[in-house]
Amino acid sequence: MSGSTDAGPRSVALVGPYTSGKTALLEAILFATGAVHRKGSAKEGNTVGDASPEARDRQMSTELNVATTTYLDDVFTFLDCPGSIEFWQDGANALIGADAAVVVCEPEADKAIMMMPVLHRLSDMGLPHFIFVNKMDRASGPIGDLVTALQEASEKPLVLRELPIVDGEAVTGYVDLPSLRAFTYKPGAVSEPAAIPGDMDDDVAQARYEMLEKLADYDDTLMEQLLEDVDPERDAAYGHLSNITRDGYVVPILLGTAEQSSGVNRLLKALRHEVPAANVAAERAGIDLGGSEPLVQILKSFNTQHGGKLSVARMWRGSVTDGMTLGDQRVSGLFRLLGQQTDKLAEAVAGDIVGLGRLEQAVTGTTLSTSKDVEQLPRAPVPQPVYALAMTAADRNDEVKVSGAVTKLMDEDPSLRFEHEDDTNQWLLWGQGEMHLRVAADRLKNRSGLSINVERPKVPYKEAIRKGVSQHSRYKKQTGGHGQFGDVHIDIKPLPRGSGFQFDEKVVGGAVPRQFIPAVEAGVLDFLSKGPLGFPVVDVSVTLTDGQHHAVDSSELAFKTAGRMAMSEGLPKCNPVLLEPILHVDISVPSELTARVNSVVSSRRGQILGFDTRPGWQGWDILSAQLPQSEMHDLIIEIRSLTSGVGTFTWKFDHLQELQGRLADEVVEAYAAE
Repeated sequence: MSGSTDAGPRSVALVGPYTSGKTALLEAILFATGAVHRKGSAKEGNTVGDASPEARDRQMSTELNVATTTYLDDVFTFLDCPGSIEFWQDGANALIGADAAVVVCEPEADKAIMMMPVLHRLSDMGLPHFIFVNKMDRASGPIGDLVTALQEASEKPLVLRELPIVDGEAVTGYVDLPSLRAFTYKPGAVSEPAAIPGDMDDDVAQARYEMLEKLADYDDTLMEQLLEDVDPERDAAYGHLSNITRDGYVVPILLGTAEQSSGVNRLLKALRHEVPAANVAAERAGIDLGGSEPLVQILKSFNTQHGGKLSVARMWRGSVTDGMTLGDQRVSGLFRLLGQQTDKLAEAVAGDIVGLGRLEQAVTGTTLSTSKDVEQLPRAPVPQPVYALAMTAADRNDEVKVSGAVTKLMDEDPSLRFEHEDDTNQWLLWGQGEMHLRVAADRLKNRSGLSINVERPKVPYKEAIRKGVSQHSRYKKQTGGHGQFGDVHIDIKPLPRGSGFQFDEKVVGGAVPRQFIPAVEAGVLDFLSKGPLGFPVVDVSVTLTDGQHHAVDSSELAFKTAGRMAMSEGLPKCNPVLLEPILHVDISVPSELTARVNSVVSSRRGQILGFDTRPGWQGWDILSAQLPQSEMHDLIIEIRSLTSGVGTFTWKFDHLQELQGRLADEVVEAYAAE
């Protein structure tokens, strides 16, 4: 069959775990549709996607790849999303502009758990999706076991639409269940029609009936046919499958091996007939398609080293031409994208995903129109950062450039955060994991020429006191002419944890003139920024009770100095104690791994508060605990290692807690050495 389906331009996101083969599938699709004349490979570093230096160096996707191609006169843009959970923000942003998704996985049942986060996200969005089981040439177990495991990870019913043909231990082809036709894989070429092996007749009949039975739950006509033992003909079966998939009720499972181009044409045919038109996604997003003004949403921003800013945009409504003004910015270049290759376009229409040049103020997620006051469409959720590194410029002359360069990275990737920690005087780059931040540092070097040093962040310890004292201190200095004189009596007392700092005065008779009392408080606060143990002092009350002044030599500076002296002499007598920050952490993991995560928390001096089922996630728990911040730095790395990359957590500051003994001594000694 040739000719367009008249569905207009459509977009499909390729999602799935790291190593599942999404970029290889994109290469196979582009080769099958004639967009490229030779398939690239990650090992050779010549793929259309993963072309950035950071991706090439690691042989993995570190950002969104975009490629537009045509299949049988239908235009498709494929959004190849990073598989690593650390770079998932790009995938979440891309799904906002997708009409459907292909979830790529490996044919191993024990890896099905890695699929659950993305399948859950797709179900929540109501986005129609397919599962493409890649690397079938390496399949080692029955397809039924894989389907069962995948169904446990999916909220939507799964429909196996292809049954593998197995010769010995090798998968040599498949039977297309709707049409009851068999095909033999031909590496690097389109699969060839073949006869269904005689020993598969019963299995094929059973698998086809199970497929139709699931479809019948959403189609009354089909249900009546099955009840009457009527076997739907090929076109009717395809029609039922296409309609129900397009409406998002079921998830078809297709098979293949992307590196050998096996099963790719069958996948393309399914996408052509079963991916809904772009207006369906627009209506799902609540977009008014009746408006006359163009409506555009930025799915990804790229700040290229030499070409300036390029914004990947979904056209929701209307059309855009080069030179048009969107908001208060002029489009300087309109492009069709094929990885890093850009081809100029005269016009983009609803459904297209294109590159818009030099929209400097448009960050990822921005909605644009010819009107300046356009209502912003919902953006993808941004996860809380779970990993931080302290950053400094290797060359001190570059320090002023770092903030601007990092801001550009955050324009592209909203899951990055850059902030100053006042207590430790460090600039912290926050993200989704160590690899995420290492890639960010590499981008700063590759794009802006900035070499960055990174280190583990310091913990913002505090200190407090256990008992109170009364302290008298006098500052007296004679240097010829006017001298300096300030005399104070203060009471220092501990406060309940979390009370902060309180200053009061009970001076009578003008012993300390009113104009000098604020200076005493300033001196007290000055010392509290770094107490006897070397850390900011909290939860302390200071009361000015008495003092003396000199009519000529007293000044604000003298009383500020006297206040600081009183604190430096008095606080060491108050039994200072180190306080460490304690965080409340909610860890989300598959239920069968909860006990192992319990052990991780306990080994990090954590206190387990309890656990409960994760709402809306069958077979998952949320473990609540309190952990010292000093034990949190690499927690995400250990949790992901235990959970095949799917475990995660949220956190918030809870309270300060005394730290005593050897650990406290080690902290104080380490900070003193610095």
